[in-house]
Amino acid sequence: MTDISKPDVRPANPRFSSGPCAKRPGWTPEALSDAAVGRSHRAKIGKSKLKTAIDKTREVLGVPDDYRIGIVPASDTGAVEMALWSLLGARGVDMVAWESFGAGWVTDVVKQLKLEDARTIKAPYGQLPDLSSIDFNRDVVFTWNGTTSGVRVPNANFIPADREGLTICDATSAAFAQRLDFAKLDVVTFSWQKVLGGEGGHGMLILSPRAVERLESYTPAWPLPKIFRMTKGGKLIEGIFVGETINTPSMLCVEDYLDALNWAETVGGLDGLVSRADANAQVIFDYCDANPWLANLAEKPETRSNTSVCLTITDPAVTALEADAQAAFAKALVSRLDKEGVALDIGAYRDAPAGLRIWCGATVETSDLEALMPWLGWAFEAEKAALSKAA
Repeated sequence: MTDISKPDVRPANPRFSSGPCAKRPGWTPEALSDAAVGRSHRAKIGKSKLKTAIDKTREVLGVPDDYRIGIVPASDTGAVEMALWSLLGARGVDMVAWESFGAGWVTDVVKQLKLEDARTIKAPYGQLPDLSSIDFNRDVVFTWNGTTSGVRVPNANFIPADREGLTICDATSAAFAQRLDFAKLDVVTFSWQKVLGGEGGHGMLILSPRAVERLESYTPAWPLPKIFRMTKGGKLIEGIFVGETINTPSMLCVEDYLDALNWAETVGGLDGLVSRADANAQVIFDYCDANPWLANLAEKPETRSNTSVCLTITDPAVTALEADAQAAFAKALVSRLDKEGVALDIGAYRDAPAGLRIWCGATVETSDLEALMPWLGWAFEAEKAALSKAA
């Protein structure tokens, strides 16, 4: 192994976690100096900052004017659960899943809400399900980008404009990196700690007029906890969607999100954010094309994520191993890179196939990914040499 020389260049920022993700370039704690700490979120300054966060979200993402945007508790998970528990049950639902988080929503609907008319449409890691099999006369729940599989829907063309059911989309690793077709989406959720590199704990819930109509005309058969309630007396609680949050937010995190949104505007808004993520992911795609030991988990190029890029080790010496040994090889490779301080948190998600997961959202610099690629090859060769020695 001593013959395998280390690359000369290291990533300036080795943080490639898929959540919480890297802070925007140049970030320091000084960015939080204007935070309304020690002030009530109900005070004028608190409400103003929360309303600005909503307004800037609308501007950067291009959310239609008649869609509501709310800051809600418990990150993307909380936002999705609010939608599922508040909206589902009025008609049958198709649950669409191709990775672990989508599968988690299936579990909630089938085993917790216990909806009788729930169909599950699944695909294995690396693939999309047959989207043409979805019945949009029913409600539909899906993820836009599978964070743990690196498989995304290429666009919203599979969703009809004249659908009768609601479309509920978990877009937490897609928002600010992929173009969401809001006309086809009735509920969109995401969290601050993904593409914009914010902090965890706060979710964003975007509702179409059709979703609001459902909320105001349908009462679920089950009780709703306070943090899920969006209506009172059969009417939407409009305050939630102008910054009057259900519970107390962290004003430090709010300030950090505002800083990220301001930075997003400096790189060209949504166009700039998408371009940065595309350029980042392309570095890895090109490396895989040139190095046959590593492949994208997504089987079709048009479904490859530009944020959570998931990779599988395809070298014959590794694929010949038992599944546990393949997983151990991948973990050892990840650990080697971690110890070198060149790539942090790039192991595959615990429920996903063994391999790597490298975040490519807009806050990551392309130059850091370019610097990382030779290190992947170094770690692979080092682990393969260790494997041969052990044999």
